[in-house]
Amino acid sequence: MAGKNKKKKNDPGAGVLATNRKALHDYSILEKIEAGIVLSGTEVKSVKQGHISIQEGYIHIDERMEAWLVGSTIQPYEHGNVFNHNQTRERKLLLHKKEIARLYGKIREKGLTIVPLKVYLSRGKIKIRIGLAKGKNVVDKRDTIKKRESDRDSRRAMRSYNNP
Repeated sequence: MAGKNKKKKNDPGAGVLATNRKALHDYSILEKIEAGIVLSGTEVKSVKQGHISIQEGYIHIDERMEAWLVGSTIQPYEHGNVFNHNQTRERKLLLHKKEIARLYGKIREKGLTIVPLKVYLSRGKIKIRIGLAKGKNVVDKRDTIKKRESDRDSRRAMRSYNNP
């Protein structure tokens, strides 16, 4: 019996569980990195159902050089009973020590931040894409909106030109 929600391999949105569109609006993403995320059993089940929010989340690197996802929410698993997890706990990210050290140096030196961009499935594992980001000011946001609108208008004009 085929499931209704089954996605194809070539689908660009296949396996995406959550995205942080707010981060793309508020920040200029300089670099993207894939990381693993440490989850408990009920958290995995809840995330696979899409009950995760990374909108208010950010990445913190502590003095032991460990990366943590802070401020994200994973709703409790409905069949989890006593073994359910804390919704807002900090979750450890799995990165190489060299990657963590490089990111730590960049956020300390240049005043950048690390934000979660997307949570997705990759070969059955839950991964998170994080981005090294620089905050946008109001002028930058306006420029981004103008560029997006002009691109949309030019695509629309090309489409109408090709299909009279």
